[in-house]
Amino acid sequence: MTRATATPSARPRPMPRAGVMAIEAYVPGKSAAPAGVKLIKLSSNETPLGPSPDAVAAFRALADRLELYPDGTAQRLREAIGAKFGLDPARLICGSGSDELLSLITNAYIGPGDEGVYSEYGFLVYKIAIMAAGGTPVAVKEKNLTADVDALLAAVTPRTRVVYLANPNNPTGTYLPFDEIKRLQAGLPADVLLVLDAAYAEYVRRNDYASGLELVATCDNVVMTRTFSKIHGLANLRLGWMHGPAHVIDALNRIRGPFNVNGAAIEAGAAAIADDAHVASAIAHNDHWLAWMTGELARLGLSVTPSVGNFVLIHFPGTEGRTAAAADAFLTARGLILRRMDAYGLPGALRLTIGDEAANKAVITALESFLKASHA
Repeated sequence: MTRATATPSARPRPMPRAGVMAIEAYVPGKSAAPAGVKLIKLSSNETPLGPSPDAVAAFRALADRLELYPDGTAQRLREAIGAKFGLDPARLICGSGSDELLSLITNAYIGPGDEGVYSEYGFLVYKIAIMAAGGTPVAVKEKNLTADVDALLAAVTPRTRVVYLANPNNPTGTYLPFDEIKRLQAGLPADVLLVLDAAYAEYVRRNDYASGLELVATCDNVVMTRTFSKIHGLANLRLGWMHGPAHVIDALNRIRGPFNVNGAAIEAGAAAIADDAHVASAIAHNDHWLAWMTGELARLGLSVTPSVGNFVLIHFPGTEGRTAAAADAFLTARGLILRRMDAYGLPGALRLTIGDEAANKAVITALESFLKASHA
């Protein structure tokens, strides 16, 4: 008896492990306008001021050394961050964006049968990372688009290994005061890791807010991640950092790639973190235009979730011709690219990044036209 020849469609092939194909891949915001229309991209929370000139100079200075491997420990960058914030560089780790660090944390602490907890409208990467590690994602209901500490604590089970909290949160722009963060940490079992994702910390102008640096310094189960992609304007270089207890840093260093941060990012990041004047300019710009944009959107009759970041979440009425999808199509046709929120379970909203003066005024003018047209 001869063995039947398998048809091409029936041939065995390598298959990803169970659960991988159930992950909904992260879809970035749109970055293109229709042909012939000037692009005004307000979908990715990028800074309109761009990077520090010092960071650009540092990046360019590396151009004649591209054949060399970067420092595998990113020591120069860790020392620059430590000097800026008064931290021990040995308790810092850098990564290819804070996204990589979030994935490293998840892979180190979550496996099959474990759970990762996060707030309902938390950053999409949390769910992706948990599922990629074979764990179970647990999304916890929010109150008024704000993380609820009591609900988060109630969701913790013996299977919980990590609790993720974006503070401020993307895409809502809301935040928890530091007293609430401390209450969350105090209520967690000692063997559950609390991850404070503070990607937008520099923009917050509230006296009751803290990024978590102090909590990390005094607790054995808290880490804080930060990014150079937002206020520092280095999104293209993919650069992030984390402050954590020595035992967490040790664990992540054992599984990260040996050269996970490129040399240009190390040099540009070290220059950017030291340029206080550039950061101050970005903060001042955002303070002015965030308030202006919030006021103008209210004038148009649109609901806006109060934001402490460099973006606002705009809610549309949902009536015929006045949906978020209709507004997105109207704006896109004019080159104004905002972020759809369907993937976050907020199909009635668009997220708008604070841009430069011309961009901010252009989007308000376009939205005013959209609302008038849909009312006619």
